[in-house]
Amino acid sequence: MDTVAAPMEEGQRTSRQDWIDLALRTLIDGGVEKIKVLTLAKGLGVSRSSFYWFFKDRQDLLDQLLDHWERTNTTAIVEHADRPATTIAEAVLNVFECWIDTRLYSPRLDFAIRDWARRDVSVRSRLDAAETTRVEALTAMYERQGFDPRAAMIQAKTLYFMQVGYYALEVDETIEERLEYVNDYVRAFSGTRATEVEMARFVSLARTISV
Repeated sequence: MDTVAAPMEEGQRTSRQDWIDLALRTLIDGGVEKIKVLTLAKGLGVSRSSFYWFFKDRQDLLDQLLDHWERTNTTAIVEHADRPATTIAEAVLNVFECWIDTRLYSPRLDFAIRDWARRDVSVRSRLDAAETTRVEALTAMYERQGFDPRAAMIQAKTLYFMQVGYYALEVDETIEERLEYVNDYVRAFSGTRATEVEMARFVSLARTISV
């Protein structure tokens, strides 16, 4: 039923994704407590009954939000950490792509999930599992570049948790300010600086995304 639209109703046609997108925005802006079927229906301009065309109940929708978060935020980090890289600097820059493109990794969604996890042990369990998966992917990235297992784990945690803290503190920098520091961060997280070619590729991508 995922690709089927609900019956025409009050001049509107909704899809499963419409409900998920609105619920995600509600989660990010107001927290999980604000996600209510009636409120979402009013936001979409349809009756409450159309919700049940796509979801069994509210919990079903909440489960779909968690699945979406895992498919986007966690998958993005894992896939970028797994990318082939000639050098550790290039590998770190691959991961940095997640930090400059919110289409890959949404920090606001991550913090909404963290807030939700404080009140729901099942969500806390999924968050813990996601954190482990992300750090393990980064650890493997360092190991492929010749770091011994312990050093790789420490570097992975430093890279990952530093970025989480960066978002938590809501550091306000322009894209040009961030790019000015990138190679210094690369050296901090890898012990070496990126080459001119590696930096040129990353800077070009970052400026394209920021336009």
